[in-house]
Amino acid sequence: MIEAFTEPLRYEFFRMGLAVSILVGLLCGLIGVYVVLRRMSYIGHGLSHAVFGGAVVAYVASVDFYLGAGAWGFFSALIINAVARRRRIGADAAIGIVTTASFAVGVALISRTRSFTTNFEAALFGNILGVTPLDLGVVTGVTLLVAAFILLFYKRLLFVTFDPEVAPIFGIRAGLVDSLFALALAATIVASINVVGVTLIAATLIIPATTARLMTESFGRMLVLSAFLGAFSGGLGIYLSYWLDISSGATIVLLESAIFVLVFVVDALLGRRNVWAPAPPTRRSETAAYDD
Repeated sequence: MIEAFTEPLRYEFFRMGLAVSILVGLLCGLIGVYVVLRRMSYIGHGLSHAVFGGAVVAYVASVDFYLGAGAWGFFSALIINAVARRRRIGADAAIGIVTTASFAVGVALISRTRSFTTNFEAALFGNILGVTPLDLGVVTGVTLLVAAFILLFYKRLLFVTFDPEVAPIFGIRAGLVDSLFALALAATIVASINVVGVTLIAATLIIPATTARLMTESFGRMLVLSAFLGAFSGGLGIYLSYWLDISSGATIVLLESAIFVLVFVVDALLGRRNVWAPAPPTRRSETAAYDD
């Protein structure tokens, strides 16, 4: 049993992939809590498609992936945030317009140049075992920055998440907080896309957070549980992919899904009522939490 866990560690590519998958799971677990509670599940899927378009543009223009895809992702996130704040245009429509247009740009360039096709599968499905020290450094840096952002803006993020209309009354610049959150989400997707790919990034954002939501009624514990579930699934998932010789990104998502199903079944059998309703709690309780 011990040999089964230590034998893959002899290979540098596995050690690198293990570290990156754990960090990506933790990172997506943290930011995913806010995505789930804000009912923004579609944005993870959409922004990953936007970043894919930026990645193709960067490749064709011979620009570094992180510079090109990062700039494209940040710009897309800010546009989505700005358009979504207009009452006549819903967030889902804004996400759909921006992200599908970006993805179409990528597809058009691929069909035109036909030189990106060798990297197409890796971009769509991820390539954990092909990550480089640069990838590990970027994921580590983004994880630290996002964790610091959540720590420093914890109460403001909490207030804007549950009651964005009342937040400005208490001096919270909701627009600024939303923009910073959009940038943090875009950075998370850019850092993670090489690991789990365009098609699976939304799952790593949503599933651990949704599972944690079933397990606790405390927002703080939900953050910790979601991050733990993401990191645990990333670490164990890459081992399973090595043993079973299947895609690492897909294995991680399938493991996260299995954990969700298990928690959902146990929760249903126990008949436990989850008080984390989609609607925000009373404004009085929120403002009291913020004041504390």
